[in-house]
Amino acid sequence: MRPLRPFNFNTSAELFPAAIRKKKRAGFTYRRFGTAAEAVQFAMEQLPTDSLNGAYLQVEEARFDQNGIRSLYESEAFPLPRHRKPEPVAQTDADAA
Repeated sequence: MRPLRPFNFNTSAELFPAAIRKKKRAGFTYRRFGTAAEAVQFAMEQLPTDSLNGAYLQVEEARFDQNGIRSLYESEAFPLPRHRKPEPVAQTDADAA
């Protein structure tokens, strides 16, 4: 097995979000980015969860699905600051009382 070559976050990238079928208005559509880092950051921080599910990122000949995009975002080599989307707060029985 040969070692994986390092991912180049400075390569241009294309993001293809999944269509949101539940909504009448169109969601995000295809978008091209100057760097893969910008595309990954946009996908993780700006795309609605419904659009990220089924989305893929094309960087040169490589394709990354939702899990691949998340791995790139969480990697130590990711060059941009991370601003995570706020997670929904689950209401507990104690909070409801």
